[in-house]
Amino acid sequence: MGDLLLVRHGETAWSRSGRHTGLTDVPLTEHGREEARRLVPLIRSHRIGAAFVSPLQRARETAELIGLTEMRIDPDLREWDYGGYEGVTTPAIQRERPGWFLFTDGVAPGPPEHPGESPAQVGERADRMLAKVDAALANTEGVVVLVAHGHFLRVLTARRLGLPPADGALFQLATGTVCRLSTEHGRPVIAGWNVRPGS
Repeated sequence: MGDLLLVRHGETAWSRSGRHTGLTDVPLTEHGREEARRLVPLIRSHRIGAAFVSPLQRARETAELIGLTEMRIDPDLREWDYGGYEGVTTPAIQRERPGWFLFTDGVAPGPPEHPGESPAQVGERADRMLAKVDAALANTEGVVVLVAHGHFLRVLTARRLGLPPADGALFQLATGTVCRLSTEHGRPVIAGWNVRPGS
């Protein structure tokens, strides 16, 4: 069975300023585009069996810039729905809720179009995505690539390793990086994390 490559999209203006960016469809900055272009050698060093991409433009543009030509857009790869905390920074939230922590406390309810997700709900979405990954890996000799978002990919990593969604907090993930999830003796492992060319 092949490996799973996780690509976090490049920088956006909101990721640079620390604003929670869930369903708001912000574009990459020019720096974010350059972050994505730098990943091309890392992606080309693998035989790609399948690629899945979040529908949000920052992920789709990253996928194009890293050279993915055949990809499946999958809504299960969208970022955490931050509900009432969309566009708000962690320090601003903690002024109202001291000690607040996304991975354990979740978010405040938002409007009907983005009501917010609990850590458990994000974990359920990650599990659905991993089932699709496993189906793809069973039918290819190459790697499967996921191009998505920081908090969601952290939860997905936790679930791949058999950990609860809240343990996504353990995996800091930078913009414009590649991570590789593999197996050792039949068990899931992290084989590379926050990798950039030359790192």
